[in-house]
Amino acid sequence: MDTRTALLTAAVALLVLGAVGAVAAPDALTDPRETDEPPGRIDIAGATVAPGEVRGETAELRLGTDLRHRGGAVENVTVRHRAIGSESGLLVDETTVTVGDVDYEGERTVNGTVDIEREGGYRIETVVFADGQRREEQTTRIAGVAALTPDYADTQVGFTDGTVWPTVAVSVVEADNRTATLSASVSVTNRGDEASEDVDLRVLLRQSESNVIAAEATETVGTVRPGRTDTVTATVEVPAGYNYYVDAALFDDDVLVDETQGVANLNPRETITADETVRDVEFSVEDFEREDGEAGDDGAGDDGYQSPDASDDSTPGFGPVVALVALLAAALTARRRR
Repeated sequence: MDTRTALLTAAVALLVLGAVGAVAAPDALTDPRETDEPPGRIDIAGATVAPGEVRGETAELRLGTDLRHRGGAVENVTVRHRAIGSESGLLVDETTVTVGDVDYEGERTVNGTVDIEREGGYRIETVVFADGQRREEQTTRIAGVAALTPDYADTQVGFTDGTVWPTVAVSVVEADNRTATLSASVSVTNRGDEASEDVDLRVLLRQSESNVIAAEATETVGTVRPGRTDTVTATVEVPAGYNYYVDAALFDDDVLVDETQGVANLNPRETITADETVRDVEFSVEDFEREDGEAGDDGAGDDGYQSPDASDDSTPGFGPVVALVALLAAALTARRRR
């Protein structure tokens, strides 16, 4: 028997022995990559939503997704977030976070962000994918986004909210027939944990019927300690005899951060209250801006009031129209008697 025949005979013998061994011991040919470990599973254990950077028209939402893994490794895991308007149903923003292969045991937090407009409400749809297949999903609803304070207006100093103590208190320093000097004291409170920085207090006095700005003043609110209340006073001069709305606002680097309103009642015949609707009445700007304090030829006083008998062209009594009606009525009565 030559060498080639011997090699072929040996190969056939090995194949026969391998087949017999596979039948006798099937576990001997088991794939070494196969183990008793169960297939991997990943799901959402929890989710959190927190405000991030808050801008003028938009806001950032920080999304935390807790992924829970059990069993074998899960490959190519991604987490997709979608922000959808609650009323419109339109997609506002979408982001996908790549996690990669997951082979740990337990939970892990995956962070992501979406940008939304600062109005209305939204639902955040979170979906977990593994190798492009949807594994888990969760929806979180949010509302009241407009209440988020922009970062540029984030200050702990604001007007005091009191039930008895007035936020805006107005007193008369001096007055004559033409003008009145008023002192407006405004209470501010630091609601933060640290001392506040300087902010500007701006005060406007609007004539109640016309909305014309009669006076304005600006004062600096200095450092206010945490939890303390301070009072800032502004002095203005306005025409006497009118009622005024006292509009007060706090500005931080020209950004409006808080506002409130009070009143100054200088008209003895009529009073106004804060936050009431301004009446649509005719108003004479010339009368309001007049510098002469004496009554004119038309009989109007300092407050613009004109007495019923002040007009030279008026007729005492009921007037000519009423007299004509009376004559016609008398003529009809005489005719009937005939």
